[in-house]
This record gives sequence, structure tokens and C-alpha cells, in this order.
Amino acid sequence: MSEFSTWDVFRNLLAAVPWTIYLSLIAFAGGAVVSLILLSLRLAFPRVAGRPVHLYVQVFQGTPLLMQLFLVYFGLALMGIQTTPLLAASLCLSVYSSAYLTETWYGCVLAVPKGQWEASSSLGLPHWQQMLLIILPQALRLSVPPTVGLMVQIVKNTSLASIVGFVELTRASQIIANATFEPFLAYGAVAFIYFVICFSISLCGRHLEKRIRI
Repeated sequence: MSEFSTWDVFRNLLAAVPWTIYLSLIAFAGGAVVSLILLSLRLAFPRVAGRPVHLYVQVFQGTPLLMQLFLVYFGLALMGIQTTPLLAASLCLSVYSSAYLTETWYGCVLAVPKGQWEASSSLGLPHWQQMLLIILPQALRLSVPPTVGLMVQIVKNTSLASIVGFVELTRASQIIANATFEPFLAYGAVAFIYFVICFSISLCGRHLEKRIRI
């Protein structure tokens, strides 16, 4: 019989929750910064930057995240850069999320009705004012649901960081399962915690969407 109680399992898993959230926030923030830069280039210089940005998106959307994580983790070491599981996971997830955010936000900008583009052009505004004052505020409203959905995906994708030794929820559950010999309890508990985190994000997204529409 295992010496660990159900509470011991949950208590140790809850200790790993902040690391999962921390990695998720880094991945989303880093991805958002990169995607804003790429989106700005794509909109400002469509002929010059359009194809390179599109290629960037296709490469990172079209390859498995696990393979990207391996390439970053071992690639940095080959380049002589001292790496850690947190650094590799943060860099990889940031780049991965930036590819999806770039394409999502670009689609939201294009989804703004054509009449709004024509109306803003008729005012004689410079391109950057046209985007900043008229197009982007409308695109922001459209972007809330897919962005929240991507945030949920990022939280779940942090589980892959366990493969390089980063101790977040999934890695913690593996350690606990090996120590308690109760894998169903450990993995069932971590699945429940992931659900609570992701469901909370979805609820906050719905609330934000309603506030923006008012």
C-alpha cells in the first residue's frame, strides 16, 4: 500500500501549478511580442515582408512542437550556449505561439469589413493612423475568442516541456506516479487541474468578449 495519501498527491501537484502558469505566461507574452512585430511588417510592407512572414508561419505551424523543442534544446547546446529546460521551453513555445498569433491576428485584420477600410482611406489619414485608430480596434474585438483559445492551447502544450526535464504539472505527475505506484490517481489529478486552469481562462475570455461588445 502506498504511503502517500490523495492529499499528498494533490499537494505536490499544486506546487507545480505556478511553474505551468509561469511558462504559459512567458510563452504567450513572447509570442505576442514577436507576432506584433511580424504583423506590423506584413501590413506595412506586404510585398517585401509578406512571403517571409508567411513562410515563418508555415514552418512552425507545419512541424510538431515536440520536434521543435528537441531542436531548440539540443541546438543551443551545439552552438555553445548554456541552456536550461526553462530557457529552451520558453524560447520554443514563444516562437511556436507567435506563428499562430501572427496568422490569427492577420486574419482578424482582414476580417474588418471592406467599408471600414474605404471609409478610413477617404479621411486622408496616413496608413499608420488608419490602422491604429480605425482598423485595429475593430480587429481587437474579433481577435478575443481565437486568442483565448490559443492561450488554452499554450497551457496544454507546456506539458511537452517535461520531455526536456522541466518540472511542471506533467513532469510532476510522472514523478509522483513513479513514487506512489498509483499512475491513475496522479494522471487523473493532473488532468483535473489542467481542466480547471483552461476552463478558468475560457470563462475570463467570455467575460472579456462580452465587455468589449458593450
